[in-house]
Amino acid sequence: MAKAAKKSAAKKSAKKKATKPAARKSAAKKPARKAAKKKSTRKPNAAFMAPVTPDASLSEVVGSKPMPRTEITKRLWAYIKRNGLQDSKNRRMINADASLKPVFGGKSAVNMFEMTKLVSKHVK
Repeated sequence: MAKAAKKSAAKKSAKKKATKPAARKSAAKKPARKAAKKKSTRKPNAAFMAPVTPDASLSEVVGSKPMPRTEITKRLWAYIKRNGLQDSKNRRMINADASLKPVFGGKSAVNMFEMTKLVSKHVK
């Protein structure tokens, strides 16, 4: 019984030590640190933002105005999603319709990674 009383007394004294007002005051006196701003070492690549002109076959899908490569890819994906051209079983494959077949070099289905390679041949 004496051991149990010592353990409970030790627990109570540990709680008292943890909640002493002096401990709280010392933590409050510390000055707040300002968040250091990280300098970005990476600069955006200007080649992605350079406008390119799509040729006639690609302009049927994305438009004929000069635009960055990133915008061409966005518009191409919007066309694919809008017309449901992504394969239902293998989502990496894109099924070409009449407008995309000339862009894909006559292939009826291409891999999405191969698609960007094929599209790059149709921009100036």
